[in-house]
Amino acid sequence: MNRTCNRRCFPKSGLKREKRPRSPEKPHNPRHWCDCTPFKRLIYQVLDHDPAHRDIEAFFRRFDASLKARGLVLQGITTDGSALYPEPIATVFGAVPHQVCTFHVLKEVTKAVLSAVAKLRKGLAAGAPKLPRGRPASKAARLAARRKKRIERKVGELFEHRYLFVRRRLSPSERATLGRISRGQPQLRALRGLMEEVYRLFDRRCRSATALVKLARLRARLRRFGRLRTVLKKLFAPGLEKALVFLDEKMLGATSNAVERGNRRYRKMQKTVYRVRTRRAIEVRLALDLLRERQARGRAETTNTLHRARAA
Repeated sequence: MNRTCNRRCFPKSGLKREKRPRSPEKPHNPRHWCDCTPFKRLIYQVLDHDPAHRDIEAFFRRFDASLKARGLVLQGITTDGSALYPEPIATVFGAVPHQVCTFHVLKEVTKAVLSAVAKLRKGLAAGAPKLPRGRPASKAARLAARRKKRIERKVGELFEHRYLFVRRRLSPSERATLGRISRGQPQLRALRGLMEEVYRLFDRRCRSATALVKLARLRARLRRFGRLRTVLKKLFAPGLEKALVFLDEKMLGATSNAVERGNRRYRKMQKTVYRVRTRRAIEVRLALDLLRERQARGRAETTNTLHRARAA
């Protein structure tokens, strides 16, 4: 039976869309100093190469000079876990409290726990019996088929609810689900218990001395688990104690979210506006952002005044 097609067919055009040429400029690395309380950027620098210790030290000295010119004193600093910062901080600022971002520490620990859960899940799947094709005829084959279905259901539940092993707080129903999917797997329950101890390290209600005692107890517990010790090796890092400095400093930020927010704004700016690629354009745009942030309070007050005047 022939069918007629009502769609109008057009031949493909021979024109091709011209590709926008890539910028010859190398990727640039902006560096920011931010006030962690209002998330306000204070100073910046754009590099056309990967930063080294001398670049970080020069940037810190520039910021220190601007602080001294205003009669201010640096009370603390929060950075990520990069090895570029400890030496320049000690050289320029001396014994100032140095906090390592807790978000980066928890991110690595969470990633390690999820990888351990995935490894155990793959081990369960590999232990499932292999069945021949067709319907199982014998009693042993039927038992093996039921066992394989149980293992597949267990593996599926572990994959679906894997977030329960790393979530900070669990509801009663989530705890019941976690207990059900980890039944018969003591390593999974040990992983969840270790994750809860890691979260208790960063509790603001305790001091750093108490947190260090908890950390020593956690490390001693990890040494008894051979596999978990290799998975959670981040907890044995020598710089982990710096992630607990904020417990004794109320004004010190626990994370470097202020700088991360500025970096996300910079990446989004480069993605949407193609011409913001060169070093000069990036510096101008960052300077404009700092000017807008400086005038934001005045704009908000002006807007509120206008709204009140119109409502009167």
